[in-house]
Amino acid sequence: MVTLACIVLGYPLAYYISKRDARRRDALLLLVIIPFWTNFLVRTYALKSALATDGLINSLLVSSHLINQPLNMLFNEFAVILGLWYGYIPFAVLPMYASIEKFDYSLMEAAADLGANTRRAFLRVMLPMTLPGVVAAFVLVFVPVVGAFITPDLLGGGKVEMIGTLINRQFGVARNWPFGSAISFILMLLVLIGVTAYFRSGGESRRAL
Repeated sequence: MVTLACIVLGYPLAYYISKRDARRRDALLLLVIIPFWTNFLVRTYALKSALATDGLINSLLVSSHLINQPLNMLFNEFAVILGLWYGYIPFAVLPMYASIEKFDYSLMEAAADLGANTRRAFLRVMLPMTLPGVVAAFVLVFVPVVGAFITPDLLGGGKVEMIGTLINRQFGVARNWPFGSAISFILMLLVLIGVTAYFRSGGESRRAL
């Protein structure tokens, strides 16, 4: 879910950045990169504070009279997904931006001249040609997210189970090392599948060129 959200929301953002003039493009890219300047754990704690019952978001909503009482946005699946999305969205935007920036938009004009509407031209022309960036974004987000355990632990309060939290518990509290090793091996297979898909995509792209 986090990987899909990063790609679906990151692709339009990458497209928007690529269409700006040089000065605005550099400024927007800087805004995307700025989160990397702060430790991931610090950002997670900051988001936890913002999502708390007496946090910034609830305070703004209550003070603006949009809600009557604070929302329960912490220690649930929503908080975990939001936290992981917030942490890894730059990993999706940057490779997709690099792919979209190189796209020749005259091909979209040619597709329109041949009778394709905007949706069909995007699906048949632009998306396939920028697919390597999408695949790279998928791998760069999926690989760290699938093994995440800090964010689910802090924002999920131990109520949201992920592979990373399960492995961490087996090697830590439960002391069930055989089971933890088996789950770790499954996690390695998932990562290997993602990396293999990325290299296959890169190879097909180079052959097409």
